[in-house]
Amino acid sequence: MNPSPSPVSPITALNASALSRAIHSKQVSCREVMQAYLARIADLNPRFNAIVNLQPSDLLLRQADERDAQLARGESMGWMHGMPQAIKDLCNVAGIATTQGSPLLRNFVPTQDGLLVQRMKAAGSIVIGKTNTPEFGLGSHTVNEVFGATRNAYDPSRSAGGSSGGAAVALAMRLLPVADGSDFMGSLRNPAGWNNVFGLRPSQGRVPMWPASDAWISQLGTEGPMGRTVQDVAHLLDVQAGFDRRAPLSIADGARFTGQLDGLDCSQVRIGWLGDLSGYLAMEPGILEICGQGLARLENLGCAVESIPLGTSPEPIWQAWLVWRRALVAARIAPFLLNPENRSQIKPEALWEHEQARALSGNEFLSAGVQRTAFYHHLLTLFEKHDVLALPVAQVWPFELGQRWPSHINGVAMDTYHRWMEVVIYATFAGLPCISVPVGFDARGLPMGMQLIGKPRGDFELLRLAHAYEQAAQDVLTRQPTEGILS
Repeated sequence: MNPSPSPVSPITALNASALSRAIHSKQVSCREVMQAYLARIADLNPRFNAIVNLQPSDLLLRQADERDAQLARGESMGWMHGMPQAIKDLCNVAGIATTQGSPLLRNFVPTQDGLLVQRMKAAGSIVIGKTNTPEFGLGSHTVNEVFGATRNAYDPSRSAGGSSGGAAVALAMRLLPVADGSDFMGSLRNPAGWNNVFGLRPSQGRVPMWPASDAWISQLGTEGPMGRTVQDVAHLLDVQAGFDRRAPLSIADGARFTGQLDGLDCSQVRIGWLGDLSGYLAMEPGILEICGQGLARLENLGCAVESIPLGTSPEPIWQAWLVWRRALVAARIAPFLLNPENRSQIKPEALWEHEQARALSGNEFLSAGVQRTAFYHHLLTLFEKHDVLALPVAQVWPFELGQRWPSHINGVAMDTYHRWMEVVIYATFAGLPCISVPVGFDARGLPMGMQLIGKPRGDFELLRLAHAYEQAAQDVLTRQPTEGILS
């Protein structure tokens, strides 16, 4: 039997926006905030394994005291002043190991923060550690040989999703007020959907990544925000977004995302429901139906919801996706294989990606780029009649923790370790903003989310719609994990 956890603290129960207001109005001190979060992490993290490489409490409390001293002088660093923040273990934090879930990087300690961390620290956050991720961030199941598995917040016997699984569970279990993640193949969206929180994949270039070995081609992955409320997501995006000259393809429009989230006239919003792409995507029972509940909420808000076909064959898109993914993932794995002894310490899926790319030619890659461009232009035609496209966030419910990945869906064999997540590639491949919103639970109490895909660079408009949806989905959002949340 697990010992009964202590009730949730009034401090950790606050969403990030409310916490920021409480800190700045001095209703709570930064020290009290840090103490409350460290107590909750000590209580629940050993069970759920969301946060790794937690830093010493005395060090963190000293930093909290420094933030309190700043406020006493009338100085605020920004929205995240005094907030505990754990960084996804793919992003560098100076002085804290970045393992990427790989035994080969167990002792790699960066000397410089990544750009995302620089921006969150500049806004006042205190980095307390890292959040768990699959090895090299590959596969939507947060388990690795360094730290083990992260457990789903709603059923600890199930997968948390990934690769931002540690971040999503930390949010759901109130171990963090807000969280960062990254998304290549649904890594911000899938774990958000499986843990009943919001995860935004921003427009390509919205949140620049640095350091990066390639600043021109590696654009399928992006960092971004996760939160328990859409307002929290928007606030964190304000911190993370903005042009940086070291990332030449980053967006320089100076957009802000927290102003005027309220007041959207939903009667002017047209939503195209793509579902399972007319039967092309295998889906476990109940997923389309539970997403139907989310669509009904949007209709009740006044949105026009229409089932539409994709209008182009999905299989060529998948094949072009495979070419891009193999090329980009293999480039990350190749340096580790310069030493043949490392092969035994790299998971089979990463080795497979590398082997698949060995015979890849430049012409094949360019042809896949042509296919990708054609797909983007096709989506533009869908946006002539619809403001948002909607899809499930996953094709399966959270699976058993010991399962490596779903090999079959409804009797349909998955021919790769990631084919079961094909539903998330469309926003990624087109570089479009996409948010995962919670839609409901199955009879077992397992959560599911739905993707809302916005127009090119339409991050703010998408957040406004998600914010309106949030107000209509309180029946789902107030359903908290039963272990350690409810007193």
